[in-house]
Amino acid sequence: MSFYRNAVWFVKGLQEYTKSGYEAAARHFAPADLDVNLSGRSFMITGANSGIGKATAQEIANRGGTVHMVCRNKGRAEAARDEIVEQSKNQNVHIHIVDMSSARQVWEFAQNFSQSDTVHVLINNAGCMVNQRELTQEGLEKNFATNTLGTYILTTALIPALTNVEDPRVVTVSSGGMLTQKLNVDDLQFEKGTFDGTMAYAQNKRQQVILTERWANQHKEVHFSCMHPGWADTPAVQTSMPSFHAKMQSKLRTEAMGADTAVWLAVSAAARTQPSGLFFQDRKAVATHLPLASSRSTPQEQEKLMAALEEFSLKFKP
Repeated sequence: MSFYRNAVWFVKGLQEYTKSGYEAAARHFAPADLDVNLSGRSFMITGANSGIGKATAQEIANRGGTVHMVCRNKGRAEAARDEIVEQSKNQNVHIHIVDMSSARQVWEFAQNFSQSDTVHVLINNAGCMVNQRELTQEGLEKNFATNTLGTYILTTALIPALTNVEDPRVVTVSSGGMLTQKLNVDDLQFEKGTFDGTMAYAQNKRQQVILTERWANQHKEVHFSCMHPGWADTPAVQTSMPSFHAKMQSKLRTEAMGADTAVWLAVSAAARTQPSGLFFQDRKAVATHLPLASSRSTPQEQEKLMAALEEFSLKFKP
């Protein structure tokens, strides 16, 4: 990673991504934006049994929305659903057990769901940061399989269903960590050099931002956006970045703070007035590159990414 990008990003993070950064931004929020009744609207949230995904599911359930929790672990999903239902008094909370790192499972789930259920908003939240290079049963590097390919397959498979409903939206939980990365389409599965889980995760998050921009250009009838939740105190951060968590714990946002912009993008009328394809932080569209960071990719590189993902996805399509 570029030393310059990392240094600028960390200083930016201390100012903006922490709990105090959220509190400063929240002074300018319009509370009425989230004063909505979501009865009759259906929301699919991946990775919804903990962290930002669970906090997002809770906020949507509180407002009467139908919630489809896409989770890998049945026991944790059931416990999370019970808690969400208890707090919201909303019984329309459903569990779907899917491993987002399995391309075949994602395909099968999306195809079956589209035949029997309706979705108005897809929230791509599931993610992982595996710090040792690990392959899935399908032979794919696990970070790439979960964060990028799983997101790509689920979204593209559900776009036909989304185009049949009113006000369809796709929100992807990315990360400001992607600001440290320039797209590298020549090593999508991190086979070259020393493996760095943090770098791999940031690459995946850069890929998600590019996917959001491309989808917005290709599918005008759906509103696409991605967002950075800030540095939040979640189980994923605790396990994947223990030293960072230990040093920064007192400054980290709550899970609800981290989820705020995802919820805003998913439900508010104000978010729908923003152009499709943008990257948001604390309810505001922000730049996808640091100043002078040389992290922009060419249209040809982006096309190569899209072609590779399409090739991977068709390989595992049932």
